[in-house]
Formats: sequence, structure tokens, C-alpha cells
Amino acid sequence: MVKSAISTKEMIMDSAILLFNTKGYDGTSIRDISNKARVNPANIAYYFHNKQGLLEACLIYFFENYISFLEEEANAIQYEDRIKCLKRAIQKILIFQGKNHLLTRFVWREISIDSQVIREVISSYLMKERYLFKCLLEEDDSHQTFINMKIIQLKSMITMPFLNSQYLREVLHMFPQEKYFIDKYFQVLEEWIDQMLSDKVDDTKLINAPF
Repeated sequence: MVKSAISTKEMIMDSAILLFNTKGYDGTSIRDISNKARVNPANIAYYFHNKQGLLEACLIYFFENYISFLEEEANAIQYEDRIKCLKRAIQKILIFQGKNHLLTRFVWREISIDSQVIREVISSYLMKERYLFKCLLEEDDSHQTFINMKIIQLKSMITMPFLNSQYLREVLHMFPQEKYFIDKYFQVLEEWIDQMLSDKVDDTKLINAPF
């Protein structure tokens, strides 16, 4: 049976993501990926040019989806309750990350390394992410520091189970790719969002904050 262009490209990406997670990006070669995907190395060159092109394709696929969930709900706040929109965005992100848990772990791990290649690809995505989170969290940016603190906390909770999936599996016996975990974890985040957004900003604390 002849493989279609789409299935070949997907097999290459899936194999790369698996190997990037187990051997690391630097420790994975084009030959490793071609052997895992059972394709000729020329196929990788055809679709992605080189290993960096494959890395960029993985990052772009992840962030195009990630940002789209935030953007959809940020656009919806003119018609619906802001908190409801924020919760829906978080739920979409968690489901997407659960379905793509290996890719998610790899992306967040590479971002934590903070390489030049990563910066070049995702800097615009991260700026857009910040803007969209601000839209979903507050009607205005009069309390800039307070909003930034919320973004730090929220993003930490979104990324932690997937970035530290080995800890969840081996220590907490939880599996972030499972629907049961996603549903229960989303309930926890819902409660946190309700509490966080119901709290009033203390201007005195903000003025004296060491930031």
C-alpha cells in the first residue's frame, strides 16, 4: 500500500516527538527519526528540510492550536461572561495537551531551556499569549503587576502536569493524558479561577510589591 503524503509527514512528526522526549532534541539524529518512522531520510528533507525545520514544525503546530483556543474565547467575551470564556479556553487547552501529551512535554521542556532557536520561533506566540490572557483575566490593565501574577500562576498550573509527567506517573500515580485526569484537574482549575477572579485587588499591596 502506498503511503499518502499526509500520513508520511505525520509519521515523521510522531516519531520525532517520541524520540525528542526519550533522547532529547540534541541527542536525536535524522537517521534515528527516519528509522523510527520507517521512511527514507530524503522524506524528512522534503517535508522539513532538516532537524531544525522539524523542530519548528512541532512548535508551530502546538502553538497555532494553543493560541487559537485563547483567541476564540477572548473574542467571545463581548457576548458571554468573561470567567466562563476563560474556563472554556483552559479546558480546551488541557484537552489538547492531554491528546498531545508527548508533544506538550517536549515543547514546554524546550521553552524552559530557552535556546536561541526556540526564541526565534515562539517569541511572537508568547507575546500574543500574554495579550490574550490579559483580555480573559481583566477588563483593563490598570493593575499590571496583579494581572502578570495571575498569568504566572495560571500558566504554571496549565503546564505543570505535562512538563512533569514523569513525577505525576511515578510519584502521584496520575496520568495527564487520561480523560479522567483532565476532567478532575479542570475542576480544580475552575475552583481556583472562581476564587482568583473574585478577589479584589489591594492597591496598597501592589504599590509596595517588589517588582
